[in-house]
Amino acid sequence: MLRSTPRARRALLTAAASLLISGCTVVGPDGAGQPGVPADRAAQDRLLKAAEHRLVVDCLADQGLTLTARARAPDEDRTLQAALFGAGPRELSVTLATGATVTAHEDGCLAAARARLYGDARRWFRAQVTVGNLRAEAQARMRDDPAHQEALARWTRCATPTDRPRPAGPDPAVAARCARESGLDDVRARLEAVELLVVRTLHRDQLTAYRQLRDRALLRAAELPAPTPPQKGHDPS
Repeated sequence: MLRSTPRARRALLTAAASLLISGCTVVGPDGAGQPGVPADRAAQDRLLKAAEHRLVVDCLADQGLTLTARARAPDEDRTLQAALFGAGPRELSVTLATGATVTAHEDGCLAAARARLYGDARRWFRAQVTVGNLRAEAQARMRDDPAHQEALARWTRCATPTDRPRPAGPDPAVAARCARESGLDDVRARLEAVELLVVRTLHRDQLTAYRQLRDRALLRAAELPAPTPPQKGHDPS
């Protein structure tokens, strides 16, 4: 886990504030305004998902395979899994500041689809994993803060019955009441916002890569030709 001294943390916050004041955002326009690229973030996500699915289906078709919900023989299922997700050792690996390690295959149709869509599957994997875990990293950093530890201690005292040890899972109503009364909810909300600024500054390069690769992928997704409809009267099964 990345830790910083109070002086270093103040410097990181100052840098983050400077980015916001100067108008330099970490996410960017996501390709909005380009032909075929929707402005709505949810619609963009659907466009990328549909494009990835389309490229995966085409890749499998080149190998004589199809995605299907039907029951398959074990050997056929293993063949499809290997073609889809790759086989052998996983070549891609990112160890997060939280200590968790995320791995993936660099071969297989899913990786090939992402390489075509994002242009650099290895760079996209690292950026996507890092950006997708920024909140988890911020929360991990927050737990080391003395203010959080003190509020958590107050919550523990509040949630512990006077006549017996505190249960592993306190009653939800008791837990919620103690979170309010101990100030834990307020402390968490405040510290998480601060730590998110810090980790966004620490991972500014990966955030920039994420934005750039996503923008390019949106343009490629919008430019994909429409799929060829199946011939009438032809039953692929």
